[in-house]
Amino acid sequence: MSASLNEEYDKNVRPRIDLIDSLRALGVEKDLALPAIAVIGDQSSGKSSVLEALSGVALPRGSGVVTRCPLELKMKKSRNEDRWHGKINYRDYEGEITNPADVEKIVRKAQNEIAGALGISDELISLEVTSPNVPDVTLIDLPGIVRVSVNGQPEDIGEQSKSLIRKFITNQDTILLVVVPCNVDIATTEALKMAQEVDPYGERTLGILTKPDLVDKGMEDAVLSIINNETIYLSKGYMIVRCRGQQEIKENISLHEAAKKEKDFFTKHPYFSVLYNERKATIHNLADKLTHELVLHIEQSLPQLKEQIQSKLAETQGELNRYGSGPPTDPEERIHFLTDKITAFNQDAISLSAGELLKSVPQVNIFSSLRREFAEWKTDLEKSEVKFNQVIEEELQDYEKKYRGREFPGFLNYQTFELIVRNWIMQLEEPAVERMKNISDLIMRTFIQLSEANFLEFPQLLKIAKTKIENIKETKELEAEVMLRTQFKMELMVYTQDNLYSESLRRLKIEEGERERVAYGVACPPSGGLYNQSDIKDTMEELTRHLKSYYS
Repeated sequence: MSASLNEEYDKNVRPRIDLIDSLRALGVEKDLALPAIAVIGDQSSGKSSVLEALSGVALPRGSGVVTRCPLELKMKKSRNEDRWHGKINYRDYEGEITNPADVEKIVRKAQNEIAGALGISDELISLEVTSPNVPDVTLIDLPGIVRVSVNGQPEDIGEQSKSLIRKFITNQDTILLVVVPCNVDIATTEALKMAQEVDPYGERTLGILTKPDLVDKGMEDAVLSIINNETIYLSKGYMIVRCRGQQEIKENISLHEAAKKEKDFFTKHPYFSVLYNERKATIHNLADKLTHELVLHIEQSLPQLKEQIQSKLAETQGELNRYGSGPPTDPEERIHFLTDKITAFNQDAISLSAGELLKSVPQVNIFSSLRREFAEWKTDLEKSEVKFNQVIEEELQDYEKKYRGREFPGFLNYQTFELIVRNWIMQLEEPAVERMKNISDLIMRTFIQLSEANFLEFPQLLKIAKTKIENIKETKELEAEVMLRTQFKMELMVYTQDNLYSESLRRLKIEEGERERVAYGVACPPSGGLYNQSDIKDTMEELTRHLKSYYS
């Protein structure tokens, strides 16, 4: 590599990839979407072979789902021609790898610790490989898509793997590397279908065709059509590679030898040599393509990522500010600190009860909420009075038929009067109790909000405060209900000494007299006899006046 290329590499390529890798290592990906390349493929698609050829290390192989945890494969090109170094991170473990031959065993061990012998987990394993023979790129290897469980794996292993894959590929900042064998119908592959579900226009999908040496004679043109983006269009296009087969692995063909055989295959192939000339073939060209795509994707994502980080930082800083400073370490100072916190809460509670605005929770005003509750209760009472006035005459006739005894016409039946008043008062009891409980809940929520503002950074103290508030609420609510029901029992004793009743009755008589003068020219219409229907009507009207005067 020339000095100018080294300078360009140090300035533009490695720093961008390192930035994203470091953010992912810090756990930023839990809150923000980071640019990434995710590798997906059906079972036996050649996905593992592609990753091995790129990284220069053997990864777990076998039947069924072999990749059972997402594997972040960080490849870093080393300037030192002889230096190979590996590192693995998962959960709280971090280990160095000195021999590339140990990678497969170490990755299997990590998977077993995380997901058990047969399960699947979405916990990430991070494998870093530094070597002069790897490209500068980071890939996330996802489980292969299987249709049938094998070797005792769960029956729903296929759905589990698809669910895990969807979790990663849905992210719009993730480039999808879809691995498909040349010797199958590309349109039927599950991996490409899943990619199309989340990327229907193929804007972030790159297709990788494998196993070109297994293409049937006469089907070469179909493969060329796919590579040239004429079958299923992908904006990032397609690449084609030939990796070590199972037989070559058994024969201990090295990755270096396999790369030479791959180059010979494409340069000498009567159909595919053109793809080599167009840099659409071989692992080497794929590595360059991936590095270019990832760096370009990172550059495009950085402005938005910067905004997201700043926004999240401001949000987190605000949350930290709400927690305030921690308690002192000195035991005596801790007692004073606790006393001050409780005193501040008590003072806020007193101010809240007095209707004053609080600095700690300025949006809380209990009196405005209570005023709304009492205004609604006043409206309920007014509706009850309106309804009473609307139906009282009809009810009065029914009561007269049931309860009038030996009384002469013109004499009021006090029993009827009392029964009607009691019945209407009783209808208000349960709504009044329900309204009282609503007010009780409102006050409790307000005081809990106040305790959260004062004790949010001290969970145990907050828990105790909430429990105390709830207990006080239950006790006082029970006392209030007893008092309220006692008040209603007292109201059922129909009696009054104030002048509201008499004034209301006098006012009603004056109003009715005025209406009669307008209608008849005199205060009372003429009567036809001592005991006629008019007398009964007069009695009913008089009783109605008494009822309206008492209930109003």
